[in-house]
Amino acid sequence: MAPLLIVPGIGSSGPTHWQSLWEASEPAFRRVEMPSWDRPEREGWLGALAAAVEAVRSPPVVVAHSLGCLAVAHYASRGGQLRAALFVAPPDPDALAFPETARSFAPVPLVRLPFRTRVVASRNDPYCGMNFAQRCARAWGSELVDVGFVGHVNAESELGEWPAGRVLLDDLLG
Repeated sequence: MAPLLIVPGIGSSGPTHWQSLWEASEPAFRRVEMPSWDRPEREGWLGALAAAVEAVRSPPVVVAHSLGCLAVAHYASRGGQLRAALFVAPPDPDALAFPETARSFAPVPLVRLPFRTRVVASRNDPYCGMNFAQRCARAWGSELVDVGFVGHVNAESELGEWPAGRVLLDDLLG
């Protein structure tokens, strides 16, 4: 089994976030620790991601949420090697809700990624409109999965362990 890296967004993922629940339930999942969860800076996050990828023996599978998606897209667009990536709710830097503290992640690299990817988006996400998710999926060569009306696909969405998300990940790896 390929190593599995969890890449959360701003603030990391709290104890009731599906990423944290996946990590707690499966020893293969490892969280990428960023230098600052609350004041993200692109180069620092990319350095942490590169170090986490280098620490595993083979190209990992990445499960990214929110700003973590943009970090992974930047990393991959610079030649970073991954086996696959599940991008959940990638935020649009042009959205009104996008945090000013994360501006260093703009612009989003809209280039084809050289590994299997899937973009998961919600129809009522204040950070990721469907048009933006579609644009990312097209550019990255990803399949787009519409999960309906579940907000930012985070702890506030009350998804629990989000079994449907695990199916999406398993299918991506299939």
